[in-house]
Amino acid sequence: MQRLTPPLHTSTLRTLLAGLLVLAALPSFAATDATEAIPIEAQPLAELAIYPQYRAPASVISDNDSRISAEVSARIVDIPVRVGEMVKKGALLVQLERTDFELALAREETVLQALLARIELADYQLSRAQALSQKKVVSEELLKQRESELSNLRAQLAGQEIALTQARRQLEKCTVRAPFEAIISERLAQVGELASPGSALVQIVDNRHLEVSAQLQAPLAQSLPQAIQPELVTPLQRYPLSLRHIVPVFDLRSRTREARLRFSTDAALPGSAGELVWRSDHPHLPAELLSRRDGRLGVFVAVDGRAKFIPLPNAEEGRSAMVSFSTQTAVITLGRFRLQDGNPIALSQ
Repeated sequence: MQRLTPPLHTSTLRTLLAGLLVLAALPSFAATDATEAIPIEAQPLAELAIYPQYRAPASVISDNDSRISAEVSARIVDIPVRVGEMVKKGALLVQLERTDFELALAREETVLQALLARIELADYQLSRAQALSQKKVVSEELLKQRESELSNLRAQLAGQEIALTQARRQLEKCTVRAPFEAIISERLAQVGELASPGSALVQIVDNRHLEVSAQLQAPLAQSLPQAIQPELVTPLQRYPLSLRHIVPVFDLRSRTREARLRFSTDAALPGSAGELVWRSDHPHLPAELLSRRDGRLGVFVAVDGRAKFIPLPNAEEGRSAMVSFSTQTAVITLGRFRLQDGNPIALSQ
């Protein structure tokens, strides 16, 4: 016997129809989401930009920090300067015993006088021989002998004048003078000691030609030439500086480059230590505004109602990044986590 299928209940039909309507509507919702503008907030770069401050250890050095040494061997008889004193160029620093050098000079002067007397005699003898030669009284050989003797004595005179100059110079070396205006930073010898050539006597520092030396890592060395008002900061004072030069050589041990800067106004004392402080003149964005897309760090900006991702090749995680676009560019600050390059955006009021 054939069984008949019972008719569907009215409530069941209604449920099935509602489900079909929902399924039919899903594609249209998906399409709406794909083109829906993402709400964001943005600010001009000028309001967000920071100008990072950099620091590097630095010290004040003198162009001339000289250890003055003896040039002759002699006993020290006087050191009239004291540590901390300022001396003018040419001031007496150390006096060495002069007696031996004075005697040597006197000996050379005596030899010179003897030579002058011999030259005077030889000149007379030559003149006499020339006069007799005209009368055919002396031979030509004797005349040549007199000329040769006079030439030989004049050559000896030239050599003796050099020896005399050397003796005077050795005597002058017994008086050690300041080669430039300076401060006495250290006495390295004592009265009564025997000085020998090359032995250090005093240390002097030129306090007029001063510079600041700082050791910079490679990234800092690149930013310093465009720095905004670099300064030397010491525990007591801040000193404005101007960059003179960055040495184009890396130190092999520290892998740094040396920067030399001049004082713009007053100078710190030689040997002062502190920090070289400066600010970059390029705008930077804070690290929290950076986003990563396709393995690259960058920033989202608003352009004509769409999000534009600008990669920053030199950006690093957790550090502010330098940007080169206009300070009027609208940088997206909120809502950027959902964004992809080219997404439509709606600026929240």
